[in-house]
Amino acid sequence: MPASAQSNVAVVRDAEIETLLKDYATPVLNAAGLNASRVEIVLVNDPGFNAFVDGQRIFVNTGALTAAAVPNEIIGVIAHEAGHLEGGHQQRLREQIATARTLAIVGSLLGAGAIAAGSIAGSSGGAQAGGALITAAPGLAQRNLLSYRRSEEMNADQAAARYLDATKQSIRGMLTTFERFSQSLSLSGIQVDQYQISHPLPRERIALLEELARKSKYFDAQDPKRLNERHQLMRAKIAAYSGGAAAVARLFSKDRGSLAARYGDAIATDLSGNSAASLKKLDALIKEQPKNPYFHEFRGEVLIKLRKSDEAIDAFAKAAKLDAARSPLIRARLGFALVASGKPANMGRAIEELRASLQGEPENYDAYRHLSQAYGQTGDIANAELIMAEGNFRAGNLREAKVFAARALQKLPKGSTSARRANDILTIGK
Repeated sequence: MPASAQSNVAVVRDAEIETLLKDYATPVLNAAGLNASRVEIVLVNDPGFNAFVDGQRIFVNTGALTAAAVPNEIIGVIAHEAGHLEGGHQQRLREQIATARTLAIVGSLLGAGAIAAGSIAGSSGGAQAGGALITAAPGLAQRNLLSYRRSEEMNADQAAARYLDATKQSIRGMLTTFERFSQSLSLSGIQVDQYQISHPLPRERIALLEELARKSKYFDAQDPKRLNERHQLMRAKIAAYSGGAAAVARLFSKDRGSLAARYGDAIATDLSGNSAASLKKLDALIKEQPKNPYFHEFRGEVLIKLRKSDEAIDAFAKAAKLDAARSPLIRARLGFALVASGKPANMGRAIEELRASLQGEPENYDAYRHLSQAYGQTGDIANAELIMAEGNFRAGNLREAKVFAARALQKLPKGSTSARRANDILTIGK
């Protein structure tokens, strides 16, 4: 993602989780009449239960993923956000904000006019009334805006219910989510002014969804067993990264022998510094599920830490071969393992893998960095610097991009495609 977006949102990248969320989202997005291939699902490193949209992106907090006990809960969240996208709520919200600002300004001008009229007439009452208008106008504009947002949230809930029904999935997950919110609100003991919030109260949303649920013949539909298994593996991975072995144990306290619990434990063991023990645990998991690409992918990460580069390359290559989604992230890690080996014979393959990865995902800054290293190890300094120029340009680091482009331009053949690209980067912003 661009550096400007990263400064506000802590983005997490993971092939396994992104693939799963894409599988959750695709049927719902299709039901909403949206082009699923153009909507990106972005993971946010935040423990809170939240999701939101921006442009053609749906952002989902890691906290929401671990809190959701079953896939249907997250599918409901994605369906709600799809309702915002399909309804064009972002653009309409911008228009409402502009209107609210105008109302606040006009209200203030009317208030100032009333004060002036009161002063000229010598009326203290008129001046006081004008002061009240100044105070009330921004508040009224804010209330109008919040009211609009609450109505759009309800519209998105209704749209989500339609999408779930169209894809023969249950509304139960959405109900569970709002019941959780309602319980949290009750336990907090906070008195909420319903006119000063941007979302409807959970009890209002529950009432709406219960009515829609009664009309749906899919309310009792269950998530497929394999999908639920993948969901639990995802939750285990997030728990391991966010809270270590203790978090995994808490999450799976009632099923510590499950595949997901053992997966989370293997990851947590590696993160705690015991990579050798983690490798043994992963090998046991792979024996149970030899075709799980993400077990092999993480095995590759562990082997890199253990400085077993040849085995790491094999693990990532196997993961890439087994990955039906063809994630560019896995190919990028394979390319990294080839570069990390330090063997000149591996650099040609590393360049091939990293370039293929960037074709699928041209925003991966780490892939540019590793590709530059691969070119550097072959002695091709011109392309190494051009790749760093491209990577920094994509990341929004224009100053660094121009420095590398200038260096590359001095070494690249004049008139070549690469030289023209370096020159393009140099001239941007002039």
